[in-house]
Amino acid sequence: MIVNNSVYVIAEAGLNHNGSVEIAKSLIDLAAKAGANAVKFQKRTIDKLAIGSVLNADDNRFPKFGKTYRDIREFLEFDMKQYRVIKQYSEDKGLDFICTAFDTEAVDFLEELGVKKYKLASHSATNIELLEYLAKKGKEVILSTGMTELQEIDTAVQIFQHHKTHLILLHCVSTYPTPMDECNLNMIHVLKERFNLPVGYSGHELGYLPTLTAVAMGAIAIERHYTLDNDMTGFDHKMSLNPEGFIAMVRDIRAIEKIKGTGEKNVNETEWITRRKYHVSMASSQDIPIGTELTVDMVAYRNPGTGIPAKDAHKILGKKALKNVPADELLNFEMFK
Repeated sequence: MIVNNSVYVIAEAGLNHNGSVEIAKSLIDLAAKAGANAVKFQKRTIDKLAIGSVLNADDNRFPKFGKTYRDIREFLEFDMKQYRVIKQYSEDKGLDFICTAFDTEAVDFLEELGVKKYKLASHSATNIELLEYLAKKGKEVILSTGMTELQEIDTAVQIFQHHKTHLILLHCVSTYPTPMDECNLNMIHVLKERFNLPVGYSGHELGYLPTLTAVAMGAIAIERHYTLDNDMTGFDHKMSLNPEGFIAMVRDIRAIEKIKGTGEKNVNETEWITRRKYHVSMASSQDIPIGTELTVDMVAYRNPGTGIPAKDAHKILGKKALKNVPADELLNFEMFK
């Protein structure tokens, strides 16, 4: 279970490795340097990704990767040997290794790889076959909820609850990039209340202000795409955070954690300095001769707060003065018996 008092930051390397294990390692290094908790990659079985006419269609977006959509996707896929290297490298850096499974064969591949935490992309939220197949594995699953209706999320959640599989939901808007006025972060509260599950945020905005806002609103996990260089060739580089932006985002998330605190109400050490100076204590409103019984009308409340507080007045009222107490002096228990 990944939920604790600290926000779980997932560095979404995604496809930004451009099919290179060395670039993948550099992305992992960056995630570790930034202080992320996990790094995430993606696994597809290309033949199951789309129908043949889509896969074999000409695609001139990234000539370095291939001439068809199939060529491009195959260029970006790692095999088992490569993924073992990447997974071990991630874990050696102290990062959880998470991978998005896009189909049931990808699940089998990742099970063989030994993945302990899975991600499901938003477009898989209605893929009942994949939801059922993965839920039966009993592994922790993080599900993004972009492009879905609440009733569709209901169905997905019910599948994982039926198999007693731990599920985390991520509020997500699948628009790249997401305009500020479409982030709809109040959905974090809606999902929490509706499903009683841990809820985080997967952001696709430019910059990271909505991400920080999501943390302040109670998101327990954050997923963000990041890249070594926004000018690299590939699907996601342009809408990803660059190294400086990703490092700054994680730094600011950790600052917000400190700002939010524990929710426990205590007077901390620095507050005691101010409290002792400005809280009120019991003081004599008049001269109190020795042997006089202390009454309410003999008491005023003045700072500093180093004397008897009002809540303890009952402990001293009605007792007799052991000495002459001048007016305008803090009272203490040793003065009365």
